[in-house]
Amino acid sequence: MAPTVGIIANPVSARDIRRVIANATSLQITDRANIVLRVLACLKASGIDRVVMMPENGGIRHHVRRGVDRSRNLREHEFPELSYLDMKVSGTVDDTVRAADLMRQQGVAAIVVLGGDGTHRAVVSRSGDIPIAGISTGTNNAFPEHREPTITGLAVGLAVTGRVPTAVAYSPNKKLVVRINDHAAEIALVDVALVTERVVGARALWKPETFRELFVTFAEPEVIGMSAIAGLLEPVKRSEPGGLHVLIAPVDEAQLALTVPIAPGYMRPIGIAGWQRLAAGKSYGPQISAGSIALDGERELSFSERDRVTIALEENAFRTVNVAAVMEHAARHGLMRQVGSIEKKRQVS
Repeated sequence: MAPTVGIIANPVSARDIRRVIANATSLQITDRANIVLRVLACLKASGIDRVVMMPENGGIRHHVRRGVDRSRNLREHEFPELSYLDMKVSGTVDDTVRAADLMRQQGVAAIVVLGGDGTHRAVVSRSGDIPIAGISTGTNNAFPEHREPTITGLAVGLAVTGRVPTAVAYSPNKKLVVRINDHAAEIALVDVALVTERVVGARALWKPETFRELFVTFAEPEVIGMSAIAGLLEPVKRSEPGGLHVLIAPVDEAQLALTVPIAPGYMRPIGIAGWQRLAAGKSYGPQISAGSIALDGERELSFSERDRVTIALEENAFRTVNVAAVMEHAARHGLMRQVGSIEKKRQVS
């Protein structure tokens, strides 16, 4: 059976308080729809005939349908057959979680995700072994690599149609697992931050004076958000074992201070008390007795002195499409080449 690709496009990513306090804008619905249309066109060009999307009420579906209908009316046949999951829309992150669950059950070959770190975390929480391909449309975009969606769509199509070897097409990824007492585990793809505020409130992290501890799966110095703290201390690649654990203190009490972009255009000094490499398979406990826990930049959990909190790094936790490797393989092996008209005539004669 020909592979089907899933698309989950978050219509409301990049609309938290960090967009208010920082010099940042949010992608309009038409921009998100145009990204989806670019991905669809490249999936079709690489041999994908069927795509299933998450339904939403933000307007993406309307604009995408208009683009698909226009192509059909012009007899261009530019896009694959597009359908939507049969699910109720709540307008919350539950839609993303439910969509990823349904796509896994339907056996899609890959899931293209439009959103920030939080959206990608929600997808990974239910996608199982299905590889994902991220497109940055959120506030914190440390996990999805910044790349033209055209190339991402093309790479996904080449990967899932088997034109690129599996060992080349997909990469393993790390995640952090957080447990409080006997409650169900929560995950983070990039970072887990512990802050002194005990109320989840606006969720997004933007007050450096409350930061106390940071765990990261990888640390890149060119990203923004909490993981930028680790990236500017000791970079850790996505592909290398382990992560980093950073102890944070008020600037006037710290051994070292870093100036860090914790949100778009939002530079703040961060006090560093120390840091160490984070080993996989080992459980770590917080050094503060009470506070809240942010997963990939958003406060999700709170804990008190009576709670038992553990944080652990897992390797080979889920797969992503290795877009760069796929496109390099395609170039070196001529996957996008076609026989020209002169060569066709020569072969006929």
